Amino acid sequence: MNMTDSLFDRSQPRRPQRHQPATPLSRWAVSLTALWVLLLCAALPLHHTHGQSATPAMTKNAPIQYPQTATVDVTDDYHGRTVADPYRWLEDVESEETAAWVSQQNKVTQAYLDKLPSRKPMRDKLEQLWNYSRTGLPVRRGDRYFFSHNDGLQNQSILYTAPADIASDQLSEKRTVLIDPNTLSEDGTVALGSWRPSDDGKLLAYSIADGGSDWRTWHVRNAETGEDTDDVVKWSKFSGVAWTPNSDGFYYARYAEPVEGEELTGTNENQMLYLHRLGTPQSEDVLVYSRPDEPQWGFSPSVTENERYLVIENWKGTEPKTQIFLRDLQNDDAPVRPIITGFDADYRFVAAVESTLYFLTDLDAPRRRVIAIDVADHLSDPDAMHEVDRSTWTSIIGETDDTLEDVSLLGDTIYASYLSDALSKIVRYSREGQRIDDVTLPGKGSASGFGGRSDATETFFSFSNYVTPPSIHRVNVATGESELWLRPEVPFNVNDYVTEQVFCESKDGTRVPILITRHRDSKNDASNRTLLYAYGGFNISLTPSYSPAVAAWLDSGGVYAVANLRGGGEYGSAWHEDGMRLKKQNVFDDFIASAEYLINTGITRSDKLAIRGGSNGGLLVGAVMTQRPDLFGACLPAVGVMDMLRYHKFTIGWAWATEYGSSDEEDQIDNLLSYSPLHNLKPGTCYPATLVTTADRDDRVVPGHSFKFAAALQAAQSCDNPTLIRIETRAGHGAGTPTSKKIDEYADLWSFLIENLQ
Repeated sequence: MNMTDSLFDRSQPRRPQRHQPATPLSRWAVSLTALWVLLLCAALPLHHTHGQSATPAMTKNAPIQYPQTATVDVTDDYHGRTVADPYRWLEDVESEETAAWVSQQNKVTQAYLDKLPSRKPMRDKLEQLWNYSRTGLPVRRGDRYFFSHNDGLQNQSILYTAPADIASDQLSEKRTVLIDPNTLSEDGTVALGSWRPSDDGKLLAYSIADGGSDWRTWHVRNAETGEDTDDVVKWSKFSGVAWTPNSDGFYYARYAEPVEGEELTGTNENQMLYLHRLGTPQSEDVLVYSRPDEPQWGFSPSVTENERYLVIENWKGTEPKTQIFLRDLQNDDAPVRPIITGFDADYRFVAAVESTLYFLTDLDAPRRRVIAIDVADHLSDPDAMHEVDRSTWTSIIGETDDTLEDVSLLGDTIYASYLSDALSKIVRYSREGQRIDDVTLPGKGSASGFGGRSDATETFFSFSNYVTPPSIHRVNVATGESELWLRPEVPFNVNDYVTEQVFCESKDGTRVPILITRHRDSKNDASNRTLLYAYGGFNISLTPSYSPAVAAWLDSGGVYAVANLRGGGEYGSAWHEDGMRLKKQNVFDDFIASAEYLINTGITRSDKLAIRGGSNGGLLVGAVMTQRPDLFGACLPAVGVMDMLRYHKFTIGWAWATEYGSSDEEDQIDNLLSYSPLHNLKPGTCYPATLVTTADRDDRVVPGHSFKFAAALQAAQSCDNPTLIRIETRAGHGAGTPTSKKIDEYADLWSFLIENLQ
């Protein structure tokens, strides 16, 4: 389970127990967005070894004097194409020179932001809107619920337990603090990462994230006493845990301890699956499976509820294609065996009934289906080191016109979560795949949850959209009937705002959905300050969710639009693949078409239109602002992948090559150069007002991307529009960011937009 917040306030993945390779973004919307553009060498000043500064930009009070950024004479040869990299030195995020540059840039940026008249009232409004009680979905194990809760302005949500089956109005009275991350650091930058209770609810494995890094340290806490055991497991990343059948240990994945000084930049390869036995040091952990001959393979463990099998989902990079390995836990000497091989599709383990395993897959079904595989005969053959004969696989739920996002087997009922034009739809099936009925939802929006063990009699789901705070509903598993269990009260009049879904036509005629949220009395007179957000990558679906930050933007008179671009997962694997690698320009065309729709329909005009995206979405913003600088009044690229020629050389960046292609591939280099934001900045161009944001401890998309882009942008800018960079300290890619830092950041972002969209 992972109940952490995200930088972009995006709804959590629907299967928090499944850990996939990290996409560059991330935690958004995890939130996330993506876009890109053309040329190369001429975009950057060449062969200068002395310092230089960009043209001073003007505010209403005084010109901005940007820090001087030194350039170096560095070039690389990419398959016969010579490309300069004059800001290469900014990749060394640990150097004294880079630290001095960060300090100088932050000083200039903060001086600009502090003078904005809207900043203080905006921060006050954000603090008011953030100050509401919010509770995470309860997870039942044994006779207790586990759930997170934040009273409002606490930097980190607290993990509680409470007796199962109590009414929601008894939570405050009956709850017991299990883990309070706010006590782990004074500034709130040490966060609770993933957590998972044992099946009997007596123990909790939980991970700690320090300063925003993706590295996790695992601990075990006694849920009855609230005391930690002596167990400490380090150097885990991109991994959850799976408890052993008798809860005397857990399976987890880790990397080798990094070289000192390279913890935040070194390449992450050769993930290994281990078994940790409680009460023993990590040095005695048992290696369960590794493939040093396949350094890009990673492993996600699950133990079936019937305690018979260890299921290992084997991923390679971020492309949603997996293999499945199995170990018979009833035989101590049983080897790890393949049951699905070839990386030909995505296979997600759902549940096991005796020797039959259920999987969610897009094999021969771009919008996914459910299959069942009986492994009994396969495992009875001691020499079977190949996959299970596919002629024995059974189709349980076939593909439909909607996109099947998640599946849970609860009792004899399958709960299937679909997306229909990026909006949630929940369907119940029998275990044999016969449709029963639809679960009634409170409205149009996002429903997530429906988790639990197969013997559960109840399950919970959360419902939200852009103007509806997440409410928790309890479902009778047998009947599918639901009741409101908990609804937060927010200091925001949600009835004043409306959300409509529209569709625009992209450059090649593709129909692209946009969700537009605004005050119900706003007019289509081109006067509205509008913020367009998107992601467009890694098969990630953007679905509606409530955010106090978005509420503040709406309260200030703004319009908020979210486009569901190709590259995402809203319409299945074909939609995703149509925005990958050599087709990446489709994503940017979709985003540009969405912006033009907002202008052509009179919702806004170019000088009042801003764009924002994070991680892959930061790339999106960087790409389109270089392709169409005339189209936008302001740009907010966050933690973006800005150097498409070198992204794969840092941390987990190599895993994104399946999505983007890499400069190591000759057939990809020209495409990457055509949209790489860093390589398409052209001196003498007037770029929109831009506030780049990143963090000094981001080890997903290393901050050198944003550093180099900001330096090049300041050098290229030809007009008075500000080009600033805001670098957060003691923070990473977004997960675990404390509430106080979120409020400060959004106050800066929104006041920057208000100032520059006039």
